[in-house]
Amino acid sequence: MKSIEIGLQIVLMFFVLVSLHEFGHMFFAKRAGILVREFAIGFGPKLFSYKRGETRYTLRLLPIGGYARMAGEDPEILQVATGQTVGVRLRDGKIAELYTDRFERLPGLLIGEIEDFDLEERLFVVLKVDGESHRFTVLPKAEVVSEGKETQIAPKDRQFGSKTVSQRFLAILAGPVMNVILAFVLFLIYAFAAGVPTHIRLGTIEAGSPAAKADLKQGDVIHSVNGENIGANADRLVELIQKSAGEPVRLILSRGGEQIQKEVTPVKLGDSIRIGTALGYETRRAQPGEAISGAWKDMTFMTGQILIGFKKLVTGDFKMDDLAGPVGTVKFTAEIASAGITPMVRWSALLSLYLAIFNLLPIPALDGSRLVFILLEALRGKPIDPNRESLVHFIGFAMLMLLMIAVTYNDILNLFQS
Repeated sequence: MKSIEIGLQIVLMFFVLVSLHEFGHMFFAKRAGILVREFAIGFGPKLFSYKRGETRYTLRLLPIGGYARMAGEDPEILQVATGQTVGVRLRDGKIAELYTDRFERLPGLLIGEIEDFDLEERLFVVLKVDGESHRFTVLPKAEVVSEGKETQIAPKDRQFGSKTVSQRFLAILAGPVMNVILAFVLFLIYAFAAGVPTHIRLGTIEAGSPAAKADLKQGDVIHSVNGENIGANADRLVELIQKSAGEPVRLILSRGGEQIQKEVTPVKLGDSIRIGTALGYETRRAQPGEAISGAWKDMTFMTGQILIGFKKLVTGDFKMDDLAGPVGTVKFTAEIASAGITPMVRWSALLSLYLAIFNLLPIPALDGSRLVFILLEALRGKPIDPNRESLVHFIGFAMLMLLMIAVTYNDILNLFQS
């Protein structure tokens, strides 16, 4: 039962992180009047799909991201050509549906040969029916049906490229921004849940360690070290211990409501000077101002750590084991989820922040690269060739997938070795 609960927490976490990111793209795209063809969570084969309004919502097999597919981001391809025989369904004398195949047995269709058409700007089709030409207006939300698949036409003013630089920039930027907002909200929830540290509380005591020999107990609360009040400053406690290798350290503790004094002599354990105990905190409820301040400090600190990690990727100062793909991330997330909901909230905040920063990197296929192309257009005064931009993003996506495969393979090897 515990494993099922952890699994559901992991699925819910990834669903929320990706859904909110893609919702940001979709919301601001629709506000700008862009046709959003599909809102997808995951990649690969469809597991679930339904259409609401103009947008198809899909859940796909591979849980490694998602996308909001906007009309015009890639060249529009409709299987319609001059000289083609098609069937059309009229509504108030205007074309509402255009069938490119399998239309012979469908009732109520007008069948003819296309002599001329424009489905982006002037929205018309000229059909030759029984030797006579007829010009029909096409409805702005008409659908082309090919091989049973419906595709809504995208007039020029509904396409991504027709919108202003600021509208497109905002539609792309909104995804990472939503993840930043989510990260701050989760850090804030964590700040309220974890409380404000007031004193350091000892955790697990290692058997045979200096802490065990000094009769320190799990749950003891430290008040002072060598006469210095320590409060919740764990860094200062560690610093004092590391400066006292082989020398007794005097601790004032409280245990069961009583204050006691103990002496412990730090020794070298592994690569550092330690006394052999884990550290935790005694906390109190956070006030709103303290929670907001703590959440902001937590988020800015984690942002710095994430940027340091990306810098190592650029300089090559990393090992393959330093990277984690979906398998490694899920494994680590499961370990955190098993520790309780509070650490899971903080970990979710960190992943949301990571997702935002990663997507803002100027790597082809990521949001950051798309923003770069929009800024280049603003500087040049004219757009980049859509075909060239699509090629750059395709190559970038392929490279990311290759990296993902390599990292996942390494994750699986480490999983079996452990």
